[in-house]
Amino acid sequence: MDQILFTWISIVIIFSVGCLAHFLYDILKGPKALGIFTAINESTWEHIKIAVTPTLLWGLVDGYIYGENPNYFTAKLASLLILTFFIPFVFYSYTRISKKPILAIDILTFAVSIILAQFAFYGIINLASFPHPVVYLSALGVFIFFGAYMTLTLLPLKAPIFKDPVTGKYGFRAHRDFFKSLKKSHKNSKN
Repeated sequence: MDQILFTWISIVIIFSVGCLAHFLYDILKGPKALGIFTAINESTWEHIKIAVTPTLLWGLVDGYIYGENPNYFTAKLASLLILTFFIPFVFYSYTRISKKPILAIDILTFAVSIILAQFAFYGIINLASFPHPVVYLSALGVFIFFGAYMTLTLLPLKAPIFKDPVTGKYGFRAHRDFFKSLKKSHKNSKN
């Protein structure tokens, strides 16, 4: 298959799965394990996750195709880092001017971040092989990234990027159903 066509297919699939990941936790009403990989609140971090999750899942496909390429992990790490930094950079830059989020810009930012990440991935795959230390450090970087990704969802830092602007809370505690379940259990304990 033509590499440019494959890149665009990956972009469409990652974008579509990411959009679904924005709503999946609410649609399925949990479970908590699902919330590690999908959006659980409206924080910037959760919007990064909905781009990162399908990119990691797509790694099953591109890993099968390009996994033996010595630049694979460097390309994958670069794509993950682009998503992680581009989304908040654009969001915080434009909201500093507009003073509020604009849904159309957020969706466009999400799409552009995926396009940039995927084209960076396939650009790096086609470069001359990186030296072995870069290859090993990149592979380690992907695993560290994945571990940090899961940890920061379960134990978010008290930083603006992790704070839900709707509830003012962090992580799972920021999900609106979390408060409903607390009220319900409190009510049941009184009876």
